[in-house]
Amino acid sequence: MTVTKRTSIAPLAVYRIAIGLMLFLSIVRFWAKGWISQLYIVPHYFFPFYGFEFVKPLGIYTYGIFALCAIAALLVAIGLFYRVASVVLFLSFTYIELMDKSTYLNHYYFMSLVLFMLLFLPAHRYFSVDAWRNKKLLADQVPRWNLDMLKLLLVILYFYAGLAKINSDWLGHALPLKIWLPARNDLPLIGWLFNYQATAFVFSWFGCIYDLSIGFLLWNKRTRPFAYLAVIVFHGMTAVLFPIGMFPYVMMVASLIFFSAAFHLRIIGFLNRFFKCPDTFIRPKRPYTYSNGVQKVLLTGFSFFFLVQLLLPFRYWLYPGELFWTEQGFRFSWRVMLIEKAGYAQFTVKEANGKAIVADNSKFLTVLQEKMMSTQPDMILQYAHLLRDHYAKHGFRSPEVYVEDYVVLNGRRGRMFIDLHTDLAKEQESFKAKSWILPLNDEIKGF
Repeated sequence: MTVTKRTSIAPLAVYRIAIGLMLFLSIVRFWAKGWISQLYIVPHYFFPFYGFEFVKPLGIYTYGIFALCAIAALLVAIGLFYRVASVVLFLSFTYIELMDKSTYLNHYYFMSLVLFMLLFLPAHRYFSVDAWRNKKLLADQVPRWNLDMLKLLLVILYFYAGLAKINSDWLGHALPLKIWLPARNDLPLIGWLFNYQATAFVFSWFGCIYDLSIGFLLWNKRTRPFAYLAVIVFHGMTAVLFPIGMFPYVMMVASLIFFSAAFHLRIIGFLNRFFKCPDTFIRPKRPYTYSNGVQKVLLTGFSFFFLVQLLLPFRYWLYPGELFWTEQGFRFSWRVMLIEKAGYAQFTVKEANGKAIVADNSKFLTVLQEKMMSTQPDMILQYAHLLRDHYAKHGFRSPEVYVEDYVVLNGRRGRMFIDLHTDLAKEQESFKAKSWILPLNDEIKGF
């Protein structure tokens, strides 16, 4: 990555517009479908991320957070009050992401990283309201590393997703696709293919090869058109087959950053048909330059940022046991759609004198929360503490909490997940390994 070379700012401006509009429309869709109420107002309890327990829904005012996020996304898209709007967008979106672990998705994490990066990039200096209002901001050339940073994040995402697929379940047994695809055999024209195990193997191997190579193929000028066609086909199929929200569309849009300046200038030219900005605004022939000190600080900061991104997915090496089973180090590591996991957890709250009660999970959790909690140890511990505190307020002295939890992983027979004899009320959350997770007694070989 060369720090002295310059390139057109057009791809960065198009990226800003696309990401801002996509987030705005996503929030409008989220609001219209009633998911704000369903996920963040109706539930009685939420599962915060460790270290972010202060981030929680604000009751009816949660709508205000989403409204603020939507407005900020629109302002970022049009480039108005960009510096303030980009900070508000990053903080509000990340706050929404952190409110409840039950709703965690990889593309939320990806979007938070992108928004963080945009805080430090001059994406508002071209084809923006800010640049129209203050011509001193206007520039059409930036250091090439501004674009390379955004490309590098996508390459890491894809490549690490591919590495994660090099495992015996995905490649050797076509799991979990062998479980999921037959459920979509009602699709027109191609649905019948999903009844065959061979289809699951083809999809598994293609998905692995695609993830490992697509970032590099997009970066290469010669292979880029064919690679982007593969992006459309791959994520289009993913959107049809699996209900994973906006992720396929986010990747289709974000991958456009790899295309040439000429391509993005044509997009700007098309948009300018509606705004009719003068040629001096579209082609100001003015480079944007950083002072040596600022550029050095930014490059040092981004170097540390990417070092974290490269190392974080491998933190699971610090924990014993099978990753897909324990999920210690699973989040924030680009492991996408690798496991089919279901569990049934029955909690018993006891007193020292023998008094005991079986908790009714539905009184405390929504269906989604209970489903996610039953297979994820950190959420099981949080829920156990909820029960401990609840029953302590209702007459139990020093309540003890035990769980009988059976979990199924990628079609294996159900196994006991948590040590029956561990009083979870006394266990504390930390980054240490959770010794009360029972072993899978099976090995999934791979990264």
